Amino acid sequence: MKKIITSALALLLCVGLSGCGGSTDKDQNSKTLKIGATSSPHAVILKEAEKYMKEKGYTLEVVEFTDWKALDPSTSDNSLDANFFQHQPYLDGYNSDAGYASGKDGYLVSVGAVHFEPLGIYADDPAGKTSISADDLADGDKIAVPNDATNEARALLLLEKYGIIKLKEGAGINATIKDIESKAKDIELYELEAAQIPTKLKDVKFAVVNGNYALDANIIDKQICAEEKDDEAAQIYANVIAVKEENKDNEAVLALVEILKSEEIKQFIDATFSGVVVPAK
Repeated sequence: MKKIITSALALLLCVGLSGCGGSTDKDQNSKTLKIGATSSPHAVILKEAEKYMKEKGYTLEVVEFTDWKALDPSTSDNSLDANFFQHQPYLDGYNSDAGYASGKDGYLVSVGAVHFEPLGIYADDPAGKTSISADDLADGDKIAVPNDATNEARALLLLEKYGIIKLKEGAGINATIKDIESKAKDIELYELEAAQIPTKLKDVKFAVVNGNYALDANIIDKQICAEEKDDEAAQIYANVIAVKEENKDNEAVLALVEILKSEEIKQFIDATFSGVVVPAK
């Protein structure tokens, strides 16, 4: 009877310690880091970082996701140690929508900005242009813009920069089409899901495209101009490495961030992506 009671107590204690494995959060001394990412440029950059992680004694396991919406939940539930695909405003929105706050299990934080993906203005036939203006448009022309809140605001700010539209005072990074005060020409802004815009270049005069989608669609040569690294957007929308709050000081995580911010990786980004992806400051 004593043995049975002892075994039962041991079992209860084991369950209380998350299956005898201790905490389900990342072992601070683990030499393996499992990170989820979308394909390009994120997974491409991480795979370049693998050799530098190996030199430091770590194994970087890169898991590519096609469904980027699953990356944050997979990090919150410990399926992943970290992820790389998003900017801070998206991360803030995820935590808010999921009901996570600092100190609560599942809450994610950024441990470092790695790169910025400028939104660019593209055309099916760019004709060697390096800028656009209202003179390049005629009444009735269409310009495709992303229909999600974050990227649409960025697209509108970019179009305002080149004199295509004028936004209401103070609209800034929260701008929507309703904030357009005037247009240089009687044009139509054609709202589409960001990932679909590259397929519609033949149907519009110009299109505002995310850098990662331009890479996936192989249309980099069709870019005319883009957000610049000194623009406000470059600071706000830099892509970050995200982890659970309790893992932000994990040794492998810190090693990865150091590598991703190194001159070697910055040079790799510049050489590989030809300005469509820009190292963060």
